[in-house]
Amino acid sequence: MKLVIQIPCFNEEKTITKTIADLPKKIKGIDVIEYLIVNDGSEDKTVEAAIECGVDYIIDFPKNQGLAKAFLAGLRASVHLGADIIVNTDADNQYYGEDIEKLVQPILKERFDMVVGERPIANIRDFSFTKKILQKLGSFVVRVFSSTNIPDAPSGFRAFSKKAALELNVFGNYTYTIETIIQAGRKGMFVTSVPIRVNPKLRESRLVKSISSYIYKSLLTILRVFLLYKPLRFFLFLGTIPFSIGFSLGVRWLILYFSGTPRSHVPSLILSAICILIGTQLYALGLVADLMAKNRLILEQILLRSKLQNPLVDY
Repeated sequence: MKLVIQIPCFNEEKTITKTIADLPKKIKGIDVIEYLIVNDGSEDKTVEAAIECGVDYIIDFPKNQGLAKAFLAGLRASVHLGADIIVNTDADNQYYGEDIEKLVQPILKERFDMVVGERPIANIRDFSFTKKILQKLGSFVVRVFSSTNIPDAPSGFRAFSKKAALELNVFGNYTYTIETIIQAGRKGMFVTSVPIRVNPKLRESRLVKSISSYIYKSLLTILRVFLLYKPLRFFLFLGTIPFSIGFSLGVRWLILYFSGTPRSHVPSLILSAICILIGTQLYALGLVADLMAKNRLILEQILLRSKLQNPLVDY
């Protein structure tokens, strides 16, 4: 059983040494542990520091691609390297390295495909009250959309089985945390979480530059993934609003017309027709989007079979 621990890095010269030193050397049930860093266009000596620490593999991007692409590149590379389990951790040493054993145990027992580390949000002093509330609210929204029960959706400390790593795709450039949970839930993977510990903060978060920006980008990610997997439900909901308004106006016009009102109420009739037409078009768009989603799922299954037959090919 082989475990690859991947670490996306961007200008982490000051923290990468401590992060790697904190990683486990032995885990019960794991025969081989290897370290992989994804250098996302660092402009400092991150790579040199990682080499001195004895990392096994390095993926080097010539320029910054973003956390999501760095994560996905590491995931694919880990599969190509023969990993049975992949653990992703941050380069700022936020997570307690010894807790990697907690992450891999549910996968070793062949019960789960993906395990997310649950941070003690309420007890993290570095998190403001507002951030704690938003973390809980955001995780609740993700649970609703993903049909999972993950209490700490933004946590980047997580483990994946080989099968999960092959199936997951990341479409956004911002982050992978929310998107992969919703995908996993929608694809019927077995997802769970385990409580983990965190280390004292070494630097400020680069992902959350402002609360408003983080909320905006996270909501866009949730909406995008939901549209990919449940477009019919979305467009049915969206189309029902104008259709219901138009239908109500139409019924009102009929009642007034047959009751012998002296006024024609033509504007109401026109508005009713417009609203019903908009609603019908949204329904039709939902059907088309649903057919496209089904076709994409078939293509993903074909791609998965191809990956299983030849994992050395980059798709």
